Amino acid sequence: MRILINEDAAIDETEIIVNCKKCDNGILGVIDILRSYDQKITGVKDGRTFILDTKDIIYCDSVDKKTFIYTPDAIYETPLRLYELEKRLSSGVFLRASKQNIINLLKIKSLRPEITGKIEVTFENGERLYASRQYSSALKSKLGM
Repeated sequence: MRILINEDAAIDETEIIVNCKKCDNGILGVIDILRSYDQKITGVKDGRTFILDTKDIIYCDSVDKKTFIYTPDAIYETPLRLYELEKRLSSGVFLRASKQNIINLLKIKSLRPEITGKIEVTFENGERLYASRQYSSALKSKLGM
């Protein structure tokens, strides 16, 4: 693969052109990641609504019918249900890891398989959660394991 970058001060908007022999899953994955780069989502903290870059999200969690968004700096609540977040975060970077979690694959530091079939996921910030058996095969597949 060859990557060319053309910097020009006269250009108003960044444009990405993909030239390929065939558009396969790898190319579509790269496009999904690029699309998710500019995506925004809202979260509430201390009564204030914040606009969050999806690239900053480590994972999303649902507890007691409330949904939370975890970033390196804070935890935000969102009025969206987890399945609604999953639709909005449908780029190739986010993956449903259990009934309660959606994880950002780019924020994973390490994985450890458990005897029960679950996978312990450790993120860059040291937090850990488990991908359930039901979703562990999708996680392995997404990461090429």
